[in-house]
Amino acid sequence: MTSTVIRGARLLGAEPTDIAFEDGVITAVGDGATGHDAIDGTGLVALPGLVDLHTHVREPGREDAETVLTGSMAAARGGFTCVHAMANTEPVADTAGVVEQVWRLGREGGYCDVQPVGAVTVGLQGAQLAELGAMADSAAGVRVFSDDGKCVSDAVLMRRALEYVKAFDGVIAQHAQEPRLTEGAQMNEGPLSGELGLVGWPAVAEEAIIARDVLLAEHVGSRLHVCHLSTRGSVEIIRWAKSRGIDVTAEVTPHHLLLSDDLVRSYDPIYKVNPPLRSNDDVEAVREGLADGTIDIVATDHAPHPMEDKECEWSAAAFGMLGLETALSVVQQTMVDTGRLTWAQVADKMSTKPASIGRVENQGRPLAVGEPANIVLVDPSAKRTIDPRDTASLSRNNPYSGLTLPGEVVATFLRGRPTVRDRALVEGSNA
Repeated sequence: MTSTVIRGARLLGAEPTDIAFEDGVITAVGDGATGHDAIDGTGLVALPGLVDLHTHVREPGREDAETVLTGSMAAARGGFTCVHAMANTEPVADTAGVVEQVWRLGREGGYCDVQPVGAVTVGLQGAQLAELGAMADSAAGVRVFSDDGKCVSDAVLMRRALEYVKAFDGVIAQHAQEPRLTEGAQMNEGPLSGELGLVGWPAVAEEAIIARDVLLAEHVGSRLHVCHLSTRGSVEIIRWAKSRGIDVTAEVTPHHLLLSDDLVRSYDPIYKVNPPLRSNDDVEAVREGLADGTIDIVATDHAPHPMEDKECEWSAAAFGMLGLETALSVVQQTMVDTGRLTWAQVADKMSTKPASIGRVENQGRPLAVGEPANIVLVDPSAKRTIDPRDTASLSRNNPYSGLTLPGEVVATFLRGRPTVRDRALVEGSNA
């Protein structure tokens, strides 16, 4: 593999420096590093390749919405070198065979590492534990298990799952939604849901499950991860649990950092998502929680849907939004440009920690000599107006359509190989 040097990039947003890599490994960091291909990193921020703990790639079964390949391509465009593919496929990823299929498709595509998430229960039905041990022992080496899209609402079953995964250092990622409190729910419960005549989705439906599960995790002594946390009360429960030393982590999505339920006034199904967009107070709370470390990571919950599932009346529309290609821009706007996070902290919350939670080796590593050359270059001064047609995804359900967001990924390297690269950056003879 040709040696490459990135000249003058701001490593984690600090002072400009040079980064050289060859054969997929970083060989030098510092002024004067050399390489056959030279990339002008002036004005760019260099981060470790991003890791998403929550991506829906839809394959197998819903290749009309997304495939492992197109999802991987979208991930690379967003700066991701690894994504965790959720289990709600058709068939469900509840056996070693299905998770290995997804894992191999990711390797064949080559745009990013695709780490399958195994289902907690057979068929996501919440009645019987899936083959957790077999999935953990498979070639995919599954360590994250989730029925995302559905809640493991049975407390006894949740306790057993938490106990089971301790044997191989796994984690249960819970979709916190008490089903009986959200029957027919369409949007965040509050004055606006009453005004719009839509069935409300109360914050307590999320918070009650989180409260139950952190206590179960404490009792069992196991790892718990909370998916797409969205309310002020949820942040407070996680903060309390961590103060007790409970082994719990939590994620927030980009859309819950930026968008609020005010947008539902349009009745545009593009804003229909699970959990729903919350109040402005909740948006402020999750920003605070991410800034102070209560919320550990940002995860996209990239949820592609075919056009017919979103371009219809609100009540019939599917829940979900795209997120991979815009995540870093949303985090820059809401957290970096507001002074709440540094670029180094972004690297921690979007690369290092999600890789650690997922127990993914060779991802989320520091940009240092001897480490894998998983690198993303970001132009923080760029601005782009989001066009849903400009995407690698098969779907177009982008909630940021028409918005101007800051920052742009100009290059992504997976083990030294460019999966995204603006050719104008390359100065060397092999450009």
